[in-house]
Amino acid sequence: MAALYEATTLCVLNVGPGGSDSGISGIEPSADDDQVVVTDSARSVTVYKVSDKKALGSWTVKQGQTVTCPAIYNPQTSEYVVVTDSKVIRVWKDSDINIDRAFKTTVSADVWRVLSVPDSEPLVLFQRGAVRRLDTLLADPQQPVENVLPEEAVIRYKASSRTRWSRDLWRCSKGETLLLMQRRHPDSAARYRLEGGEAPLSCSALPCDGGVRLFCLYSSGSVYESVVPIRGAGGVVEEVQPLPRTLLLNLPVGEGKLESASAVSLDDAHVALVGVPHPSAGPGKDFLCIWNTNFQTLQAAKEMAGRIYGQLWCSCGKLYVPHGKSLSVIPFKCQKSSLAAAMGKLRQAGIPASGLYTSVPSWTAATPDMRSTVRSIASAEEVQKKVSAFLSNLKNLHVIQVAAGGLASVLVSRCQEQPGFYPHSALVQLVHSQCLSYSVCPHLLTLALEKKDYALCQFCLQVFPDIPEAVACSCLKAFLSESDGTLDTVSLERDSVAFVEGLIANSTQEGGETQQNGFCPTTQVEDGGGGPTHTTPAVLTRSSMPLDMKCPVGLHKAVLLNEILQVAYSDCFLLLHLKTLSAPQVILFLQYLQFLYGKYSQDLHTQVSALRSPAMTQILDWICLLVDAHFTVLVMAPEARELLSHLHKVVRLQVKVFSELGKIEGCLQALQKAKQSGDVCQYSIEVIELF
Repeated sequence: MAALYEATTLCVLNVGPGGSDSGISGIEPSADDDQVVVTDSARSVTVYKVSDKKALGSWTVKQGQTVTCPAIYNPQTSEYVVVTDSKVIRVWKDSDINIDRAFKTTVSADVWRVLSVPDSEPLVLFQRGAVRRLDTLLADPQQPVENVLPEEAVIRYKASSRTRWSRDLWRCSKGETLLLMQRRHPDSAARYRLEGGEAPLSCSALPCDGGVRLFCLYSSGSVYESVVPIRGAGGVVEEVQPLPRTLLLNLPVGEGKLESASAVSLDDAHVALVGVPHPSAGPGKDFLCIWNTNFQTLQAAKEMAGRIYGQLWCSCGKLYVPHGKSLSVIPFKCQKSSLAAAMGKLRQAGIPASGLYTSVPSWTAATPDMRSTVRSIASAEEVQKKVSAFLSNLKNLHVIQVAAGGLASVLVSRCQEQPGFYPHSALVQLVHSQCLSYSVCPHLLTLALEKKDYALCQFCLQVFPDIPEAVACSCLKAFLSESDGTLDTVSLERDSVAFVEGLIANSTQEGGETQQNGFCPTTQVEDGGGGPTHTTPAVLTRSSMPLDMKCPVGLHKAVLLNEILQVAYSDCFLLLHLKTLSAPQVILFLQYLQFLYGKYSQDLHTQVSALRSPAMTQILDWICLLVDAHFTVLVMAPEARELLSHLHKVVRLQVKVFSELGKIEGCLQALQKAKQSGDVCQYSIEVIELF
């Protein structure tokens, strides 16, 4: 028996021209089971923490350079390895910010792949078939590399496996579809010819006693198994030997043939396939399926929306499938193969036979009628009533989470198919259930932006903990571009609105002077251009902003911008997307951030209670990011001159405040270290000399 659990989105794909390429060239395990290394087809390598759906680090090569093979993680040295422009091997660590400044060397022949081998040094596979250990190759990069394959042969597949005897490589070449197996300890090689003549769509391998099991998926839908024996002695066998095969599965593919499909062996009895039609589904739908090869039964299936690119990776109990515009992560579980389990009749401890399939958290299994219901009801109001009644009847939190994600996905899909249908209330209720995230339903927030449903956008920004930086910037651009009049008609969350209203209502009157602790000393601050000086509060007053500054945006636009400020992000990724903002948008946003900073500096925000409000550190961080992303534009724009001048004065004042605090630091430390006199009455005066 096998199960596929709920899918989540790890990242958005950078789909190639024409939509035929997913933009991903490889996914490899990283430092622990919860991390993977994702290599795109062009210039970047990114390490993701799977459970958080967040990037831990990303490295990009220079313009004009190309990543030509997937990056791997070398656990022996805690380093990453990648090849660029076919001959340049680059090695770097997590602490390296710029990959171009890390170690790199050029080898004498074109590299096809770097292979990660468990408990051993990685192997480098050259395009002409030679293999080298990475450490020995880096010690002598220009060593000669022999040609193992004939000139007309082209490597199409690779697989590596760890057995108790050896480490092996398999490769298929065009034409005769030959297979070359190489061992490293001792060095040996053997050539085989696959039966049938047709080149397989994909290959996968598993170690077994005395050899290796090779699984091949063909365009006809057939899955064959071949057992490749391991030779005991070293040496190279030049003679091509036939490799018998056994039919494991003969899957229905309809009238045509498979084009974009892939298979990965999960264990000795289960294989995962993507891009192969579901035997009970209609045409035009793509599925990820797990089949039992011993009993030829379908164990689990999950529909994959959007285009399938014929790519599938497996790592640490998770399947990775690029489809549409998303890279999805689907956890899976396979149990011991038996006829009872294959037929769904295996009795488990504590689980009645009738409830066996509840272990598979599929919302469609728990709610058999809801998919057709929400797809068929014409009225959005009726959909909302059905969704409300359905969720109210669910008691188990896990079931609610699964059901909410499934219902949201179905409703979003229907909205995309039927532009006139948009169940706002039902979508808001699903978001309010606190059971959704961006990765569970990645197109919901995008749909809300397309429909200009800014109320739903606000709820998503509040609830979703994993919004990508690109989507957050899309929301920011939409909020800044929309007119204040349009946004003021939107019904937003009351607590957030009250916070901004309080900031505006509690503004200091023009000409007033902010005092803290009854004391407001002044200091002379020179004008940035060397002009006359002016008096401004120092040390205890933190802002040089005009006390009567007005909010540069409307009330509801300010509320939505506050939501953006509180979205979690990674600096390096957000900075790239902030550069897509136009100059007027940047200036307007900076003016609002300046307004917020001025109000916070007057401590007015402490007089307004709110469940959600941006922190001072978030405001300052966004100011820094915007200036970093658009510094040249801001310097050259005349309309930004006054804004930059005010921000410059704020920075200078902060530096002076810090300097003044540094002057009294020694006194404070002396007071802290001073020993209290033992002869102290209830009232006494003690003189402490500070030097």
